[in-house]
Order: sequence, then C-alpha cells, then structure tokens
Amino acid sequence: MSIQKFSPVTEEHLGDFHITTKEEVLEAAQRARKAAPGWAAIPLERRLKHLDKLRKLIIEEGEEIAREISKDTGKPIVDSLMTELMSVPLFLEYYQKEAPDILKTQKVKTPILFPGKSSYIQHYPMGVIAIISPWNFPFQLAMVPLLSALIAGNAVILKPSEVTPLTGMLMKNLMDRINLPKDVCQILMGDGSTGAALTEADVDKIFFTGSVATGKKVMAAAAKKPIPVELELGGKDAFIVCHDAPLERTVKGALWGGLINCGQMCVSVERIFVVESIYDTFVDKLKEEIQKLTIGAPEEQCDIGPMTFPSQIKVVEQHLADALEKGAKITHGGKKITDRPGLFFEPTIIEDVKPGMLIYDEETFGPVLPIIKVRNEHQALKMANDHQYGLTGSVWTSDHKRGLEIASKMECGQAMVNDVVLAVGNPALPFGGVKSSGFGRYHGKEGLLGFTHQKSIMVDRAILSDEPFWFPYAGKLPHMTKIFKSLLKGKMLGAVTELVKIRRKK
Repeated sequence: MSIQKFSPVTEEHLGDFHITTKEEVLEAAQRARKAAPGWAAIPLERRLKHLDKLRKLIIEEGEEIAREISKDTGKPIVDSLMTELMSVPLFLEYYQKEAPDILKTQKVKTPILFPGKSSYIQHYPMGVIAIISPWNFPFQLAMVPLLSALIAGNAVILKPSEVTPLTGMLMKNLMDRINLPKDVCQILMGDGSTGAALTEADVDKIFFTGSVATGKKVMAAAAKKPIPVELELGGKDAFIVCHDAPLERTVKGALWGGLINCGQMCVSVERIFVVESIYDTFVDKLKEEIQKLTIGAPEEQCDIGPMTFPSQIKVVEQHLADALEKGAKITHGGKKITDRPGLFFEPTIIEDVKPGMLIYDEETFGPVLPIIKVRNEHQALKMANDHQYGLTGSVWTSDHKRGLEIASKMECGQAMVNDVVLAVGNPALPFGGVKSSGFGRYHGKEGLLGFTHQKSIMVDRAILSDEPFWFPYAGKLPHMTKIFKSLLKGKMLGAVTELVKIRRKK
C-alpha cells in the first residue's frame, strides 16, 4: 500500500509515497525519546542559530519551493510565496529576538510573610512532540508549530497530510539539509493509520490541525495516557458589514478572505452579515468584482487555482444543494468547471442563507461566499456568536472605535477591524480558537510556552533554623488566628507582628 498523488490541476499521476506503518511510528518515537535530552541540553542561542539555516534556505530558494507547493496543492504561486513561505522566516526572526526573554527563568514576588525566600518560574521542554498537519496549508501549518517545538527544546515527529505528499517530502528534504542532530526532527509520510499510530506512541504532547471529527479522536487518544493536546480545528468565520463600511475595501476584503486558496482555509470568510441598509449596494459591487477574478493553473498566474482535495468538492456541492433546497439562491457561479481537467470550481455567491442550512452551520471549505441580510450590527453580532465555531472574525466600518468595540464582543480567537486573514501572519499574535474551533494557542509568546512544562521554584537562604508555621503547634493558635484575620482584612503589618511574637517565644 502506498499514497498515490494526482495533480489537482491536470489530474495526472505525480507519484507514490510510502505509508509509515505503526511499528515504524513506534520505533521513531523511541528514537526521538533518546534524542530529546541532547537537544534540550543545547543552549537556546545555539538551537536558534542552527534553525536559522532554514530561514536562509527559504530566502535563497523561495520561488522554487513555492512552485513545488503549488504543484502539490494547485494554489497560485503568489499564494504559496506569501501565505505558505513568508510566514516561516518571519516567525524564526521573531523568536530569535523574543525567545530568550520568553523562555528565561523569571523571578516573581514572594509574600513578606515568607522572609528570606525567593520565588522563580522556569520553563523546560516537554520531551517529544507529535505534530499532525493538514493539507490546505501543508507547509506553513506544519513548519510553524514544528519550529516552535524545536526552539523550545523538544524533539519532534511530524506527520504531514497524505493529500499533499510532495510538500511533506519537500519539508523532509529541507530539514535534512540543515543537519539537526540525529532523530531530533523526524518527518513520517503516511495516511490516517500513521496519524492514529502517532497518537498512541510514546510522545508528550500532540499538536493537531484538522477537522473537528478527527480532533475528537486525537483528544480521546491523548486522554488515555493522559498527555496534553492542542487542537486547531475548523472555522465558520463571520464577516460583519456595518452600515458605514468602506465599501470598496470591504468588498475586496470579502473576496480575498473568502476565495484565497480556493476558500480552503480554516480562517476563510464563510458567513457575510450585511446590514440591510447597504445590502443591495454591497452585493452588486461584490458581483461586479468577482467577475474580474481569473481562474487557472499556478503557472498561469491566475487569482484562483483548483481545489486541492477531490472529496472536498463533494462537500461544497452538498452544501450548495442543501441551501438551495431550503430557500437560498445562487447568484453567481455554483458548479464545478468541466471544460478543462482538474479540480476547478466556480467562485460562488449564494444569498438568502440562514441558520439550519449546512452552508451556514458547517464548515464548507470551498470558494463560496454565503451572504446573510441582517437588520443591524446588533443582530449580526448575535448571529455571529450563536454558532459552534469561533476561530476568527472581522468587522467592517468607518468608525474604528465602534469597530473595535464590536470586535471585542465577537466570540472567537482572533478578530480584525477592516482587515481579514492577515492577523494570522503576525508572529506576535497568539492564534487559536474557542468552542468547536479548538483550544490552545500557538504563535507569539504562547507559541513557545505551549511546548514547555512550567516549574515553580522557591529558594530559602536558610536564615532561620525553622519556620513559624512548622511544628510544634503548641501555643501558636492565638497568634495564628490573629495572622489569619489580619491577612483577610489586608492588614499585613498585623500579621508580621504576630509572626515576630512567635519567633520570640522560641
């Protein structure tokens, strides 16, 4: 058995790839376990310097790497450059500057009741991290958590998606070329059985990006050990168009946010709420602009490529059919393109969308813009939040202060005002969702600390031979009662006075 890869552009056979067996996965985990302590012992500065080799490779060979990703996924080469590759050097540069402060031992306050003591917080590597990455952004969504885990001092086992094996082999080649210590970073090609085996292997954390259904299985497997798991799952991102939205920017933002990567993003715009006072104007402008988009293969330098995963076309078609049956109407596009080979699907506008339709309730993951007319921004916010998903969202208005107020009330992990998607590319902003969109955060400070264990340390300078709170208790109750009451009343001086009295009695 092997993975057969077909081009999403031409449907030609591109190669067969080995499926790593369960036995091979378990052996890889054992190797990683042995390699982890040595990598953790290397000073952070040297780990960062080692990984900087990857940043230089991406800069030097960026266009060639982007072309390989586009061959695998079908996305425009510009998308591969800007949304897949660029973020990786940016994250490496960010952590080169910030990681020493993020991971250093921090001294924290110690209560005055504990004289002669100092308190610290340390972070240390978990050990072996398992990463299971998706097919829609197969490079970026694998490399950022992989590099974060390595910087934090862990050994890593990455299982890329079987849908995009060319990118999996590309990443393996790049990581081999930077000559990390043996078995510190292992990339295992395979299918769902490989991923399932990895969740059962001897690892210390599982970082999973993918569907809600698979995420639940990963979480159940982790619970048996138990080990921590981080889930970055689906989204149904709300795009709120206020009555005073800057229309030209808003329309272009909706198109790009909903159709980039052919709509195959967890942060794609999937619910566009438009206030009724500007609904017709917005929709007319959207239809005008969507007709200007070009569709084609990566080398044709078009705006939209094919879909990547054949099964996903069936999901899009099912969602559209269900919506039509329940009263929605397609006003642009709506079907697979059949006059050329490949997995091309027309950019689609569908109106009169409402709750209860699959296209409203579930993640569509395709080039579809569902539009919902609302009375006002209050109704838009209520509907945006009354949903199982909560990954990202956006608000579009000329009143920036009001936009920030609405964004602050959105129930999601990231929100933007007059912008879309790009917050994901800011290395300093933690990324992750709420509700069925998952939990945990990567990127930013949290992106490193999430791959560490936290340890609290208290040090006594041995000034005293014993402690007032230690045995024996005889004769201490009256003083301890006064200390108890003083602390609850915020009278620290009174508590300290009683401690001194206890010491004098010794």
